[in-house]
Amino acid sequence: MKALLVIDLQKAVVEDAVDVPGVLSRVNHLINEARNNGAPLIFIQHQEEGDPQMSPGSPSWEFVDELDFRNGDSLVHKKYRDGFADTELKDLLLSTGTTEVVVTGAQSDYCVQTTALSALAQGFDVTLVRNGHTTCATGPGNGSVPGASVVEFINGHFEWLFYPDRKISVEEAASISL
Repeated sequence: MKALLVIDLQKAVVEDAVDVPGVLSRVNHLINEARNNGAPLIFIQHQEEGDPQMSPGSPSWEFVDELDFRNGDSLVHKKYRDGFADTELKDLLLSTGTTEVVVTGAQSDYCVQTTALSALAQGFDVTLVRNGHTTCATGPGNGSVPGASVVEFINGHFEWLFYPDRKISVEEAASISL
């Protein structure tokens, strides 16, 4: 069974990210498909005590208004870039019979990539949504490299990644069935 992971689409996280309206539209399409087909849907939200932008309850910590997050949706709070580190994510996925995670969200070069790589190590197949993740246009992690190039680098990294006994793919949102 496939589960959809929606990682850190929070106001502060996507403030200077590339193609946010397009990514949100495609992610919301996948959210709708997951709901309609009964696929597990898990939102992951980063929080950091002491960081005013990422403190729980602060306006910039909230998910972006356009994201179709609803009360009652499965929600995992994380403190690290890895959505599995010190969270209940693995147990939640196993309890739903999930064998493959479909990964979307922000930041491509941090939380998206790290959580997807960790999913492989945790025993899950991974589909990275080629046009369903974003990162900062420019920033401390990518220097002067344009954000769109960082997104494509991460996509290319996963297209050529091999992992023992795991299936890894990079697919457009429109071609993914949940």
